[in-house]
Amino acid sequence: MSYLRIVTLTSLAMIAFAGNSLLCRIALKDTSIDAASFTTIRLISGAVILWLIVQTKRGKQPGEGNWLSAFALFFYAAGFSFAYINLSAATGALLLFGAVQATMIGYGVFVGERLLKLQLTGLIFAFGGLIGLLLPGLSAPPLYSSVLMLGAGVAWGIYSLRGKGAEDPTRVTAGNFLRAAPIAAVLSLIMLNSTSLDTAGILYAASSGALTSGVGYAIWYAALPALKATSAATVQLSVPVIAALGGTVFLGEPITLRLTLASVAIIGGIALVILEK
Repeated sequence: MSYLRIVTLTSLAMIAFAGNSLLCRIALKDTSIDAASFTTIRLISGAVILWLIVQTKRGKQPGEGNWLSAFALFFYAAGFSFAYINLSAATGALLLFGAVQATMIGYGVFVGERLLKLQLTGLIFAFGGLIGLLLPGLSAPPLYSSVLMLGAGVAWGIYSLRGKGAEDPTRVTAGNFLRAAPIAAVLSLIMLNSTSLDTAGILYAASSGALTSGVGYAIWYAALPALKATSAATVQLSVPVIAALGGTVFLGEPITLRLTLASVAIIGGIALVILEK
């Protein structure tokens, strides 16, 4: 794979991942769609597009997923949507990213990985940034929504750990999306009285599922074999930054001093852990 192709695919994948935050926030802020419906439509459209992508690979069928991973995927998608009712795109992406990385790093420590002094310093910076972001104050994000997004990040971290080393990650992801979609549909039925749909909201949710999730994951998995492990982890540091810029440009969301300092601490701290590793 040429260097230009690697850079192009990787950049498109990072933009897609950040785009999930923007599409969800725009839909819940500017349309009447509810979080449960957004989650259901996102997972269904993601399952459809991933199924089609898998079909182009020598007629393979989506599969190899499992119900535990599907539930982790569902909890991520649902927590993500409900958290974005009140969180800005930048804050949500930062909390999600921090929780995902903390989960994966924590698992590594649990199974016996030893952290060097510089890595421990990075973790202290990252957790300090998270605490600073959530401390009470005028610019603090809503605690309930923040907890939901942190939970979504933990769920995605678990999902990522369970899928690590998959022989065909696109096929596995397709199988998990196909399993998670009906779980989300049950959530929508449970919340039927509060369900609300409109054309714009449906389009945003479908775009999140089909484009920034389904196609985004397929692009990322295409680029991943050509990236070193450290490069793959490091490049994901750009996602909260892209989401913050997108939130400012498309949603008019302010970038506060608290958010800036927390971002530097969290992203910088995690960068120390990854790069030293």
